[in-house]
Amino acid sequence: MQTLKKLYRIGRGPSSSHTIAPERACLHFLKLYPTANRFEAILYGSLALTGVGHGTDNVIRKTFLPYPCTIKFDKKTKTLCHPNTMDLFAYENEQFLGTIRIYSIGGGAYRIEGQPLEASVEIYKFNTFKEIKEYCENKEIRIYDYVREVEGDEIFDYLLLVWQKMQESIKLGLKSTGVLPGGLNLQRKAKFLYGQHHIDETPETEENRLVCAYAFAVTEQNASAETIVTAPTCGASGVLPAVLYYMQKKHHFSDTEVINALATAGIIGNLVKTNASISGAECGCQAEVGTATSMASAALAELFDMNINQIEYAAEISMEHQLGLTCDPVKGLVQIPCIERNAVAAMRAINALSLCNFLADTRKVSFDEIVQTMYRTGKDMPSKYRETSKAGLAFTLKPVRKCVKKPV
Repeated sequence: MQTLKKLYRIGRGPSSSHTIAPERACLHFLKLYPTANRFEAILYGSLALTGVGHGTDNVIRKTFLPYPCTIKFDKKTKTLCHPNTMDLFAYENEQFLGTIRIYSIGGGAYRIEGQPLEASVEIYKFNTFKEIKEYCENKEIRIYDYVREVEGDEIFDYLLLVWQKMQESIKLGLKSTGVLPGGLNLQRKAKFLYGQHHIDETPETEENRLVCAYAFAVTEQNASAETIVTAPTCGASGVLPAVLYYMQKKHHFSDTEVINALATAGIIGNLVKTNASISGAECGCQAEVGTATSMASAALAELFDMNINQIEYAAEISMEHQLGLTCDPVKGLVQIPCIERNAVAAMRAINALSLCNFLADTRKVSFDEIVQTMYRTGKDMPSKYRETSKAGLAFTLKPVRKCVKKPV
């Protein structure tokens, strides 16, 4: 597995696979052809079908400025190795210089066809939860101790920055009002939710309201193309910070304890990324929000000093009960159902924490098994339910064209 820095990326939304990765790929392409003064891009699969809603074309053009870039949306080609595929072409005046094919694989990561994954070094020798658990139990250490062994203290300095950025997203989102961009005329709700305190509010309803407000705050920032942290993606960026922020404020956990929880959550996300997928275009929203929920519940279990079996159970049930979750963004925007889905998932993570506290010894399914099940389920899922905006809510809420009768 790679460094956690490749999982927790700090960047602008609204989509890690549709904006962050294409931007990074275009910057790499510029370095390959420094004399180029004209570019072309062809988008395929989900990048073509929901690229306009996600702002893929805008970020590509901005990245190549001041040079022009012609963008084509190929919505017909079906024979693709990955549903997020992009071809880039470089020219110097009329002379063709070269081309590469990019696969945007989720979480802001990309792969160049014919080359290793971003030429990144695999620094973790264990690639399954079973291996990591056995290692930690034998050495009597926590999962975050294993992260420190592999990546050193430097990664915890980076995780502190990640935590600071997550908190900034929540605080800014709670202050913001107005309509989200994109044409759905969706009002921001985080500030409204946060302010709806009632005298007769119970602790349970207050928890629900606040956690959801925090999740809304981050995902509304993401929808507005503001800076967030992929956890593991832009579209699922609200789950983990919402539960950590709420629990820190309620129980006064230190930043060090929160950062240790982020390290534990990072291992969970990395395992899914390595052994399955965190891409909604490849495996549906179960790969994005499902993974985010597993990361959040594992982080909570770490915060509350639960053992490694309880951490595994929390992560497993969080994924198990989101199997088959489709990715059907209305108009290709990361708004409906994405924003509410993050809030619901954050509450699921808290529920998983409660269950793992009592039932971890009764579990029958391992985390490794549920990750493989999620991956197979995603591959079996019809493509129209995997970030194409062709089915589900995207189809139901599609604007209906009025039939205009021709004059006789």
